[in-house]
Amino acid sequence: MFNLISNSLRKRAKVMLILLPVLLVSDQLWAKSSKLLILGDSLSAGYGLTQAQSWVSLLQDAWQKSDISVVNAAISGETTDGALARLPRLLDQHTPSHVFVELGGNDGLQGHPIAKMRSNLAKIVELSQSSGATVILQEMQIPTNYGRRYTELFTGAYAAVAKDHNVVLLPFFLADIALNSDLMQADGIHPNAKAQPIIAESMAQTLKPLVAP
Repeated sequence: MFNLISNSLRKRAKVMLILLPVLLVSDQLWAKSSKLLILGDSLSAGYGLTQAQSWVSLLQDAWQKSDISVVNAAISGETTDGALARLPRLLDQHTPSHVFVELGGNDGLQGHPIAKMRSNLAKIVELSQSSGATVILQEMQIPTNYGRRYTELFTGAYAAVAKDHNVVLLPFFLADIALNSDLMQADGIHPNAKAQPIIAESMAQTLKPLVAP
């Protein structure tokens, strides 16, 4: 009788050893995670800095052991036209759960029509949402020397797109930093290396509740 029980227990142990890797793989497949695609311009690409210094890279490092991964698709000089053209391939390649849109600054600095910029932003949001991604829209600002009407229309475009497409709109992330010359590069447009950890910490606190699975 003892031998029969012992053999039965050994068989069950073998079955469990066989099933254990399968169960572990199953748990991994079902584990939730988020992937944040950052679609931006030089402010997110780390213009004038090494890649490791940029706030996006610092954010990636901070979240390395979390269930959130970050893909930086920001390019210096990017406009909403360029980002819209690149977006379908990026969505196919990375299948993000969330898309952070930090665009429009170059459109404004180049004096592009606000209606065109707003249309491009709307299409970027629509494409991202149709892929299943949640969109987070970053409000941008331009210098006031472009005239009151243009700057008001520029800023207003973000609120309009966010309202029309029911997406989260974040206030301009450099509002305080841009006013501090110690945190800006000589061009007065791009934050310097000293500013990057400040931006990364602020964005980590802002973005994590929005993208955490």
